[in-house]
Amino acid sequence: MSFNRRQFLTASLGSLTLLTSLYSTASAQNSSLIKPRKLKPSSGVGLVSPSGTTFITEHIDIVQDAVKALGLVPYIAPHILDQYGYLAGKDQDRANDINRFFADPKIDLILPIRGGWGCARILPYLDYNLIKNNPKIIIGFSDLTTLLMAIYTQSGLVTFHGPNGMTSWREKQVSSFKQALFTDENISFKNEQASEDNDRLMQVKNRIKTINSGTARGKIIGGNLSVLSAIVGSPYVPDFTGHILFLEDIGEDIYRIDRMITHLKVAGILDKISGFIFGECTNCLPDGGYASLTLEQVLNDHIKPLGIPAWMGAQIGHIEPILTFPMGVEVEINADTGTINYLESGVI
Repeated sequence: MSFNRRQFLTASLGSLTLLTSLYSTASAQNSSLIKPRKLKPSSGVGLVSPSGTTFITEHIDIVQDAVKALGLVPYIAPHILDQYGYLAGKDQDRANDINRFFADPKIDLILPIRGGWGCARILPYLDYNLIKNNPKIIIGFSDLTTLLMAIYTQSGLVTFHGPNGMTSWREKQVSSFKQALFTDENISFKNEQASEDNDRLMQVKNRIKTINSGTARGKIIGGNLSVLSAIVGSPYVPDFTGHILFLEDIGEDIYRIDRMITHLKVAGILDKISGFIFGECTNCLPDGGYASLTLEQVLNDHIKPLGIPAWMGAQIGHIEPILTFPMGVEVEINADTGTINYLESGVI
């Protein structure tokens, strides 16, 4: 994550905690799971900006072109081009755009234009009963982690870790998106072999590193470590008991990764999970060179003693392609092969 976002997370955590204390802490996550309907040709797509502002209006046109190429119909939220500093408008307005699209019968998918920072600020203003009674597909990654996790926790709705509007939409990303959202197939995941390794005797890129061997089953949930860590202790994170947790990040020093995983540990989250996956940590470099711990050492320190199946190096994160994963449904993982096999679909 960028330096500026880290500053924003730190500055906003205190005010967020105060805001969330004013709202009900009841979680819908342990009640019946709600699945949205799968997409079909001409399904409506609500384009929103729940995080950072979109300064270049052409980006909206680019995303609309991608949506149309998928055979879907784009609808633009009223506040999509608002600007309030680094945010895409005031918190209430950004939340209202999401509430509006959940209430709109024309909309089947809610697609954020981009991430950045700001989703955590709108969580108290979302109408979770409205969302529960009007289930739709909502997707994203990075800062959208907080939005997806809050909706899953407070309404019981399956959410989707996947592309934002301004991601690449190349063939592999589109194929994953369509399989997860247009069909009710049970999907599976394993790192692909890089093309530069095709004529080698061994795999060099996209390797996994097993932390603890074995297989595990549970509901899969996760996303960006930095933004998840920032809302721990709020009513917008689920009871992680029996869940498979996956994490990824970008642009963080290793000591910061250590600090955030330590936060999950002392908050009791790591003791509850049944399996663990760490994806890519793009541009996460040791500070102080060889005086630093490595990412592998940090994960071994915190995850290995848990004794649960776990691995690192999954192709999940701020990388291409951004694949689409339902969150909140049952999977089986194998830490020796680095596979995630879904036992049910995320849509009906």
